[in-house]
Amino acid sequence: MLEFEQLNLRLVSNKDELTDLKDALGYERLKREIEELEMKSLEPGFWDDPEVSQKIVQKTGKLKNTVELYDKSVALYEDLTVLIEMGDEEGDLSLIPEIENSITELEEGLAAQRLQTLLTGEYDKNNAILTFHAGAGGTEAMDWVSMLVRMYTRWTERHGFKVNMLDFLDGDEAGLKSAVISIEGDNAYGYLKSESGVHRLVRVSPFDASGRRHTSFASLEVMPEITDDADIEVREEDIKMDVFRSSGAGGQHINKTSSAVRLTHIPTGIVVACQNERSQFQNREKAMKMLKSKLLEIKEREHLEKIEDIKGVQKEIAWGSQIRSYVFMPYTLAKDHRTGFESGNINAVMDGDLDGFINAYLKAASKGSLGNEEFEI
Repeated sequence: MLEFEQLNLRLVSNKDELTDLKDALGYERLKREIEELEMKSLEPGFWDDPEVSQKIVQKTGKLKNTVELYDKSVALYEDLTVLIEMGDEEGDLSLIPEIENSITELEEGLAAQRLQTLLTGEYDKNNAILTFHAGAGGTEAMDWVSMLVRMYTRWTERHGFKVNMLDFLDGDEAGLKSAVISIEGDNAYGYLKSESGVHRLVRVSPFDASGRRHTSFASLEVMPEITDDADIEVREEDIKMDVFRSSGAGGQHINKTSSAVRLTHIPTGIVVACQNERSQFQNREKAMKMLKSKLLEIKEREHLEKIEDIKGVQKEIAWGSQIRSYVFMPYTLAKDHRTGFESGNINAVMDGDLDGFINAYLKAASKGSLGNEEFEI
């Protein structure tokens, strides 16, 4: 029957992608590595060093997950082949919706797995630290920062990741002047590194009694959270530490103790702060990770070898430097100026529907075809 022939053609069109993905993942190599790690976990004394053994267990789990996802795609492809053949022979049109949904599931699964093959950077698998700053636009820009924090929080929830507010500075009238959040999950930095840059908002401001349209800006810096074994050394004599009371909620403990920590890296002038943990020690530990992440990001960006030589480059958070624009008025559109990817469903975007932008960036970056398209209103 014609309906089943068309479904079969759609299914078969994914066969080459299934084969290519196997090579791109290094499927056979992954299986060998899993076997070696499992053998290592059976060796006497494996658990004598809990830190090392835990890392091996976690790595084994991640590799197994990659292999299992691919195996499920292969099994789904084979099941669909049989189901289409059976439906065609019996002329059972009631199977068509199920087959269509399953092919869509297969295609989405292959696309997600293909995307993971693009995350090959040294720190792509790490957690991410996101730092927001209000730019041109006054109160409107500060409100824009709070909207962006919410947007990335929603994206995090969609992916089953964990988000923590590390530091923030309230706006004068509304919103946030700045904020720092951490996002914990597999490949969090790999996905979110594409979001680093200036974000532009165009809307009728709720803070303008005349109902005029406003343009405001906020910057987002995305860094990988650096683990203790990373090759970034920070000398204690280069660190100035200040303590202060947290400005957030938290009851009597936070209100009566100076547990929040601010670290200044004297050679570079970089300042980081953390106030969400219960103790000064925990806040300092988290702030040190943030500092190392900033130093690493600048070091990689400028290809320098010594921390002492690092000098950060700051772009103005204003017109002409934006990577993406979010337009609420006179029409609704979110558009990325580097890839040209856009979405007319601005509400969905603000609710964390960012995968299209992220995927487009990673694909373009892998092909070396990122641009800087101008966007005029």
